[in-house]
Amino acid sequence: MRNDVVLNDFVFLDDFMPGVRWDAKYATWDNFTGKPVEGYLANRIVGTRALCAALQSAREEAASHGFGLLLWDGYRPQRAVASFLRWSKQPEDDRTKHRHYPNIDRSEMFENGYVAAKSGHSRGSTVDLTLYHLDSGDLAAMGGDHDLMDSVSHHGAEGISRAAADNRRRLRSIMETSGFSSYVCEWWHYTLKDEPYPDTYFDFPITQVSLG
Repeated sequence: MRNDVVLNDFVFLDDFMPGVRWDAKYATWDNFTGKPVEGYLANRIVGTRALCAALQSAREEAASHGFGLLLWDGYRPQRAVASFLRWSKQPEDDRTKHRHYPNIDRSEMFENGYVAAKSGHSRGSTVDLTLYHLDSGDLAAMGGDHDLMDSVSHHGAEGISRAAADNRRRLRSIMETSGFSSYVCEWWHYTLKDEPYPDTYFDFPITQVSLG
């Protein structure tokens, strides 16, 4: 329900951080389900004000190293997580398997820790993101794309280039310095350590209607 807490404390990240780059993957066809996800009705990213403030610090730290932040996901409606669970039980059609989960079955995503039945994203202070080079706009090499559900996406994974390993460590340092904790299975996934709603899983949809 969109209660007063949500209206007052959840914002569009691009409103709070003008000029930030984003690509809300779950509002598009470019994600592991192969279609826009339930609850994502606009290609914008939402989060708590606390998340935005910490991300602004991360953005400034990244800039000091010649990088910008590209955001892929923030707040995730609980209905989207429920749709992931339904999708995981459907027969395989191979449309996204090669790119997103080449070495596991879709039914194994939850048990392997790549998707959670209760997602931290639904609490409003978790973000998926990467780095890009400020001078060229090109994405930094990371040894794999968003939502590649494979051991190669783990922190400390073997088999990636030195540049990719360095960039992962740089992103982790930037985010941890700015008050975030990492997630071992996904180099792109960070949660605010002092998140304001650690026990609340929200379910309002993401639309173009103004928040806050």
